[in-house]
Amino acid sequence: MARALLGHPPHKAIIGIHGSFAHTGRGHGTDRALIAGLLGFAPDDDRIRASFSIAQAQGLAFTLNPVDLGSDAHPNSATFELWGADAHIHCTGASVGGGMIRITEIAGYPVNVSGQYHTLVVVAEDRPGTINAVTSWFLHYHLNIATFKVSRHQRGGQAIMIIASDDDLPHDLPDAITDFPWVTWARYIPKLAS
Repeated sequence: MARALLGHPPHKAIIGIHGSFAHTGRGHGTDRALIAGLLGFAPDDDRIRASFSIAQAQGLAFTLNPVDLGSDAHPNSATFELWGADAHIHCTGASVGGGMIRITEIAGYPVNVSGQYHTLVVVAEDRPGTINAVTSWFLHYHLNIATFKVSRHQRGGQAIMIIASDDDLPHDLPDAITDFPWVTWARYIPKLAS
């Protein structure tokens, strides 16, 4: 999901591992699985064990460091700071059990993204008409919105929209939305396989 948020394959990653990830992650292969995810590997990909060398061969520079995210953070949490092409993103997520993950922060905004839906993430100026402009594309493509959440740090500043859909989103939808001059960026996070 962090790779999808970046919108490009990363060429640099700084990963902070918290709690049990920091204490037992290496022995359980979590470190290799995190890098494999950044490479776009599926959870059952046989190449996960070799993800470090594959990352190096593909030009992905990475570091994994223990971090303390505080007692409120899930013990299986990780932070990602990623760079790729002309993009940069910071996000935090957790492995919450049963093969499920949850993104809890994107670009400094608290969020709750589970990967159970096809999700559009939009960062834009907080101004009248933005929600209507973005959701009109969902009407245009006959897409059903399952959940919709907007957060902002202050009125008139930047805001983030998290739009979860029951339907697969057209892959050109983020580009169409970033054509609006007040939109900073938009990314599509495909539904995770269940």
